[in-house]
Amino acid sequence: MPKVVGIKFKSTAKTYYFDPGDRVFELNKGVIVETARGVEYGKVVMLPTEVSEDKIVSPLKPVIRIANEDDEKLYKKLEDKRDDAIKIATEKIEKSGLNMKLVDVEYTFDQSKLIIYFTADGRVDFRELVKELASAFHIRIELRQIGARDECKMLGGLGPCGRACCCSDHMNEYARVSIKMAKNQNLSLNPGKISGLCGRLMCCLSYENNFYAEVNKKMPKMDSEVVLKDGRMGKVCAINQLKESVSVKINENDNIFIAEVPLTEIKFKGKGSAMDDMVVDNLDDDLKSLEGL
Repeated sequence: MPKVVGIKFKSTAKTYYFDPGDRVFELNKGVIVETARGVEYGKVVMLPTEVSEDKIVSPLKPVIRIANEDDEKLYKKLEDKRDDAIKIATEKIEKSGLNMKLVDVEYTFDQSKLIIYFTADGRVDFRELVKELASAFHIRIELRQIGARDECKMLGGLGPCGRACCCSDHMNEYARVSIKMAKNQNLSLNPGKISGLCGRLMCCLSYENNFYAEVNKKMPKMDSEVVLKDGRMGKVCAINQLKESVSVKINENDNIFIAEVPLTEIKFKGKGSAMDDMVVDNLDDDLKSLEGL
């Protein structure tokens, strides 16, 4: 198996693999590498390790060098210039009148290009804006339109759970999520409660979905009649997937009460899952749009 060194770049949780050669690396130390975007500065997050070939994107590029004192100074200088670049770019965008939102700016390490990230509802004709920016910065300008998830990944933030957004904290790839996952977990289909800072479905919906999908196969349908272990009959009025139990409404001598019963102590007819009846046929446009990337 080939040996690789893991490198991370600014504002990304993903680890990229490079050929370590014969160099000796230290964790969290800077290195200079060549990427598809040009020469970049990154930090070592994984010491040289053997990995399977299916985890490597060919060709495996070598590390150019371990960052020296001059490289560290240049990296800090480019970071210091970023605030001024954001200010100027914001002013130019506002003056252009284009319907676009500036997200971030980034100088390539070789200072050959300034990349400007922005979001917009549709296509934007920014040809005149590029000329204005090139005149202001005296450098090659690349305007790159990104999506809502990319914006959240770059800027970061705290999710509804109080923890850092998964995409910016630890996820290598975006999770594939759908409305069905929210239904499987018996969650509210209110867009405000199942969407993240990006306005799309929360990535964490995918984490436990397989568990809920399997448990639901064993659950009775809502409002179905079941027979308890002691022979009494009742209707299912609620389910608890984590405890693998159901709440059963029992009518006994004109007295109605609800009993929580373990799934192992009830019998029910049919093979449908409890979630089969929990289908929303007409989701509004806002809810459907949450599945977009």
